[in-house]
Amino acid sequence: MNYFVIGDVHGCYHTFKNMINTYWDREREVLIQLGDLIDRGRNSPQMVRFARELSAEFPNTAVFLKGNHEFEIIEHFFVKHNENWLRQCGDDTLRQYQNVDRDCENDVRWMKELPLFWENNHLFISHAGISEQGEDPFNEDNEFGVLWNRSPLKDIGKLQIYGHTPCDIPTHDNKSNAWNIDTGAAYLGYLTGVKVTPAGEVIQFIREDTDLRDR
Repeated sequence: MNYFVIGDVHGCYHTFKNMINTYWDREREVLIQLGDLIDRGRNSPQMVRFARELSAEFPNTAVFLKGNHEFEIIEHFFVKHNENWLRQCGDDTLRQYQNVDRDCENDVRWMKELPLFWENNHLFISHAGISEQGEDPFNEDNEFGVLWNRSPLKDIGKLQIYGHTPCDIPTHDNKSNAWNIDTGAAYLGYLTGVKVTPAGEVIQFIREDTDLRDR
């Protein structure tokens, strides 16, 4: 099966749904989403609900990774009061949950179990990529880890696909052989997906303009 990898969604539920309903071949493709389902956009609870529904319906072919915004809300609920997250976007997200009367804590428990990466022999997919700097890339507190990194990526002998740092268009770095597909759905205007083969060959990029209901 090929892979359909989708970038940071940030509460853009309608946009994400439009993309997969139009472009995801459920019989021939594994769906992999890079994390940051929540915050910034207007429909975080709906997006998480939909992700959970897809995970339940397609347990072997719908994969949702953890992003730094999932880390932030997990920290708030289960570690300590996260004032920085609340101030930046968390207050809005919690208000969205109140408005639709959905159990946020239950969703956050689901987020805790999300994987940090997906890989095969030719592909490595994560929220922020494997950095040239530092060790222990799977330490969730590491500023150069796969949740937080914004430094140059390492050539790991596989194609990396990642998000986290918004760019105007999908951007390839030749040195590390990595594609950044975060095109800022919640504020730059569109969501990006990329279809790749199991051997790491890019088939097609997909652009879905942000649905006005998500802004």
